[in-house]
This record gives sequence, C-alpha cells and structure tokens, in this order.
Amino acid sequence: MLNLHRYFDKNYKVDKNILNIGHRGAKGHLAENTLESIKKALDLGVDGIEIDVHRCATGQLVVFHDFTLDRMTNGTGEVSKHTLNQLKQVEVKGRCQIPTLSEVLSFLNNKCLLNIELKGHDTAQEASRLIDFFVEKKGWDYANIVVSSFQKVLLQKVYEINKKIPLGVLTDTNLDEAVAFAKTINAVSIHPDYTMLTEEIVENLKENFKVYTYTVNNLKPIKRIKSYGVDGIISDFPNRL
Repeated sequence: MLNLHRYFDKNYKVDKNILNIGHRGAKGHLAENTLESIKKALDLGVDGIEIDVHRCATGQLVVFHDFTLDRMTNGTGEVSKHTLNQLKQVEVKGRCQIPTLSEVLSFLNNKCLLNIELKGHDTAQEASRLIDFFVEKKGWDYANIVVSSFQKVLLQKVYEINKKIPLGVLTDTNLDEAVAFAKTINAVSIHPDYTMLTEEIVENLKENFKVYTYTVNNLKPIKRIKSYGVDGIISDFPNRL
C-alpha cells in the first residue's frame, strides 16, 4: 500500500522561494501523465505536479498530453473520439493506464500544487466543474490549483465560469502578448518556455505574476534559471533541481 506520508513530505525544496514542479508527473522517469509517474514525482519530493487533460467521447477529462493515442499507447486515433471505457483498455508505455482528472485530484487530495493544462478542445467547462466539486466537497483549496493553457479561449471560458480558479498563461512565442491577455483574465501566473527568460524579464514579470517556467531539464540551464528567481520550475527530472 502506498505510504502517502512519504509521498507528501514537504521538507524537500528546490529553494525556499522556488517550487519544484514535476512535468507530467516525473516524465523523465516513468510514463508521463500516469498515476505511477505522479507517485514517482512525489517520491522525489516535488512541491507540485503538472498534467495535461483532454475531454473524451463520453465527456470525462482524461490525463493525457497528445491529441492522439499513437505515441504513448498501444492504441491509435484521437483521444476525443474514444469513450472512457475504451481509453481504460489501452496500455500506456510502461504498462500503465490513462487516469482521469478526477482520479488524480482524489489521489493528490490537496497535498500539493496541481497545474492542470487544458490541452484538448472543450475542456474548460468540465475542468471548472470538477475543481469546484473538489473544493466544495473534497477539501481542496483553490490556492493549490492553477489552470493553464496556450489556448486563450479555454482560459477565458474558465474565467467566465468561476473567477476563483487561479489561471496561468502558457507561452513559447510572445511574452508581451501573453502578459496583455493574462491581465484581462486576472491570471495569477505566466508559464514561459525557459529559453525566453532573462533575469530582467523575470523581474518585470514578477511585478504582476508568478513565473512558472518549463521544461528545464539540464543542469546548466537549471542553475541559470534558479538564479533568476522564478517562482517555480517545471521539469521532467525534478530530482535534478
């Protein structure tokens, strides 16, 4: 049986001011976006978990990165065209199963930050409903949630549904555009590709937002990005932070 006290030990930190966030769980160690990968990240002492979600054909949100099953499973075709039952039958690399967002929220049980990236189409409404349910009925705090996306329409939809849900704007192209949009939805964080950052840029961003940067995997970039004073680092290898 899983020892939750072990997984939820909060003594380990990247730095007292920098959150260690496991990318898709611990993508560099175990099959991404699976409960096994999330457990591994927790075992490595992360402060937060980043996952991706899609809406399947029967309406549930499943934790999966790609729009198709082909790269990560023994199945094929679009995730959104499969029912939850069908998705539960496919095998993710490493003999794992595709979890639902509900299963991840239940497992984590408000013990660390959860960054939910809205990846697939039509995910905003169900994500908002689930988050509200877990806050109202299951003891989660909004402060332990951040919903992020590259897709402005999805973040705008969440903002319209429930302004209590913390939002983060993902960007890999134009920081000025991301910041301008973030202000319109009262986003709490900007999530830039780490290659876009300088110390001055981070300082400017932190005047209004938290800065959670991705995906920082190698030791030299990790050292450099930490020196900039970002609020969180998302990594495939959280043990390297």
